[in-house]
Formats: sequence, C-alpha cells, structure tokens
Amino acid sequence: MKVYISADIEGVTGVTHWDETELSKSDSSLFREQMTAEVAAACEGALQAGATEIWVKDAHDSARNINAAKLPHEARLIRGWSGHPFMMLQELDNSFQGALLIGYHSRASMGTSPLAHTMNLMVTRMTINERPASEFLISAYTAGSVKVPVVFVSGDKGLCDEISTFNSNIGTVAVKEGIGNSTVSLHPEVAINKIREGAANALKADPALTQVKMPARFSVEIQYRRAFDAYRNGFFPGATQINDTTIQFENESYFEVMRFLLFVL
Repeated sequence: MKVYISADIEGVTGVTHWDETELSKSDSSLFREQMTAEVAAACEGALQAGATEIWVKDAHDSARNINAAKLPHEARLIRGWSGHPFMMLQELDNSFQGALLIGYHSRASMGTSPLAHTMNLMVTRMTINERPASEFLISAYTAGSVKVPVVFVSGDKGLCDEISTFNSNIGTVAVKEGIGNSTVSLHPEVAINKIREGAANALKADPALTQVKMPARFSVEIQYRRAFDAYRNGFFPGATQINDTTIQFENESYFEVMRFLLFVL
C-alpha cells in the first residue's frame, strides 16, 4: 500500500501564535519538532496498516519544517515548493491508495482557531460551490481529482467538526480547541498516540467510504482583505471580479481550479 501525507503546522497540538509557525522565529523550533513527531506518528500508523511506501509533503510556509531523520525509513519527504498546481499535495497521483492530512486547521474567518486562515492571510473567505472552503476541502477535492480518498485528518476541533459534516467516515483526531485567541491542547504524547492509532484505523477501513464524489462543475469565490488584490487577480483568464473585494472562477476541471488558485493566492 502506497500512502500520501500532507502536513501543515497550525493544526499541530500546542501551536497558538504566528511566531510559533515561522521558521525565522525562535519560538517555532519546539513546534516544528512536534509537527515532525505527529507526521512520524501518522507514518507509523500507516505502516501498522500495511503501507510499504509513504510520501510526505511538508506543506507549511517555507516547506522546510520537518526533520527527515525522525521519520521512518519508508518515508520520502518532499521539501520546498515546486510550483505545481497541486501545491500542498505535490506529487499525488492515482498510484496512492489513501491520503492523510496532519496539522490542518480551521478555515478563514472561523472563530475556532486563533490561526484560522485559508491558504494565506490575504483571504477573508473562500467558497467552492457555495461551501465555505478550508485547506482540507481544497485538498480533499485535489485528492478526489486523481481518485485518492482522504481517509484521515488531524488538527483543531473546528476543522474536525467541519469534516464530520462533509463526510463522517473520514477519521479525525482533534488535538486542540481554539477559544478566542487561545488554545486548549492535548499533551504532545497523547496527540502523537491518537494520531498513530487514528491513521492505522483509517487506512484499514473501506476507502470507498471516504472517496470524494467530484462535482460536475466548480464555482470558486475568493474574498480578499484588500480591494487591490481582487482587482489584480480578476484579470486571471476566466476569472471575474464580482464586487470590490471578490472574484469568481468557474470550470469543469478541478485541475484548472488549482491552476487558478496557484496564481491568485
């Protein structure tokens, strides 16, 4: 079994402030270690479930956060950004049997995480076919476009609650809960153990239950903080500026949606 893992940091246990997410800040060192440990736990769970090959995408900021030496020998680590439209799921294709998302987080403008955002801080709201879009939703459709099910996600409680309304068969582990500008987090070792167990159980389940049904057509709306960004990005081929801060893009191909997002985010 070949497994893909995409890892972010804002949904890692304990992470609360932006300084804890930036490679250039000394505060981030401890939390990059925890990010690595949670990814390693997901890898270990995948191996328990029968995985023989694991690809890991470091998908946070610089994409240079995970310590490869702390991962199992079966893991390959993708560092940096290639420029491919799949972005957080670079190199994913239909040779993988399942995808896991580790350290993911609540979407932009949600009150369930002090670090809530969708892709970057330019965006105040994004929808896909009128559904508010998190990075989980973007990634779930990306995986679905190459017929790979997202079987497991770890992150904050707000995100896990969202996933339960999208597909309750997707395994989730909430490692923390956002309250205002604070978080209440599981002990790091408890989070690691829950992720290991959750990943193993999810990969042993029927993948058909978590396979995303792809819509026939996609309509994406992005609302920016600044009117300038909407004006500029409204010139992307096929995009339309629908008000001072919002653009819209429609296409039958999700790859074209991801190409659009690559250039306007």
